[in-house]
Amino acid sequence: MADIVVKAAYGSVVEDEGMLFVGFAEGEDEEENYALFRQPLGGGPVWFEVGDETFGTEDGIDSVTLGPEGLEIAIAPAKRAAFGFAGSVAVRIGAGCEDAAPALEALRRMLGARFQG
Repeated sequence: MADIVVKAAYGSVVEDEGMLFVGFAEGEDEEENYALFRQPLGGGPVWFEVGDETFGTEDGIDSVTLGPEGLEIAIAPAKRAAFGFAGSVAVRIGAGCEDAAPALEALRRMLGARFQG
């Protein structure tokens, strides 16, 4: 069981100011929960945050596994303090999650070998 859960209604892929953003959000309001991955377009470290910029860090992802319910994100032990000491984040992606497929494909390319499934 994951320590943090995001029930995604939307996926997104955005390129802006030299950065690639891949996100999953529960809704369109700023106050709704989300998971966001960010990386320079040319490659480099991946920033990951959940729900708020203060709960995020660079290179904090051990692995991301795609399963039947969505994503399971394992946080690197040395980076868990940035996530309130959570060791894992689940992003539940149901059949009604808008734009999930392009977001998952972009995330797969972004994370390379850290993405499984």
